[in-house]
Amino acid sequence: MVRILVVEDDQMLREVVVAVLKDEEYLVNETGSGEEGLYLASQGVHDLLILDIMLPEISGLEIVKALRSKNILVPILLLTAKDSVQDKVIGLNSGADDYLVKPFAILELLARVQALLRRTGMGGKEGEIFYGDISINSKLKDGFIDKEALQLTSKEYELLEYLILNQGHILTREQIFDRVWGFESETTIGIVDLYIHYLRKKIAAHGSLVLIQTVRGAGFMMKEK
Repeated sequence: MVRILVVEDDQMLREVVVAVLKDEEYLVNETGSGEEGLYLASQGVHDLLILDIMLPEISGLEIVKALRSKNILVPILLLTAKDSVQDKVIGLNSGADDYLVKPFAILELLARVQALLRRTGMGGKEGEIFYGDISINSKLKDGFIDKEALQLTSKEYELLEYLILNQGHILTREQIFDRVWGFESETTIGIVDLYIHYLRKKIAAHGSLVLIQTVRGAGFMMKEK
C-alpha cells in the first residue's frame, strides 16, 4: 500500500486532502506541526510527502532541506498560497519535486500525486512491480513467482512490497514496523521478525532466486542470490 504523509496546519484543508487520499485507498498519516512533520518524514516509511510551506515551528522548505541533507529522496509536493515564479523556483531548488498553489482543484492534486508516484515506480503497468523473479500486484495484493501466487496475507503483502520498493537498501526493524503496522499499533516490534520468517518460507517454497538478507545489527534488505 502507498503511504502518504500530509503536513498542513490549516485543519479544514488537511481534513479534505486526507479524506480524498483515503478515498483513493492511500494510507495517510497527517499532522499540522512542522516539527512533528519533520520527525515523521525522517522515519523513511512514506512514499510521498505533501507539505505546506508556511508551517508552525519549522517551514515546509526547511523540512525539505533537512530531508535531502539526510539523503531521504522521497517525492515531495509543496502546497502554498504563494504563486510568484521566484517562490516556485525557491521551492523546487530546495529539493521539492512539484509545487501546487492554493486554492487548487482536488482533481489536480490527485493528478500531481499519481504523476509523482509513477516517477518512483509506484504506479507501474496494471499495478505490477518486479524484482528478480518476483512480481507484486497492487490490485490483487499478492506476490507471484513464475506466475504462481504466493497467497500472501495483507501484512505479508505490505512487507514484501516495502522490501521490493527499497531493494538494495537496508531497512531497520523500526522502519518496517512503522510502515507496515503503523506508528499507533499496539503490537510489539518483534512482529517484524515473525513476518520476515513467514515471507521467507513462502518465497523459498517457490524456489525464488531472491532472498531477504539479515544485516546484523542493522535490519533487512531484499537481494538476489
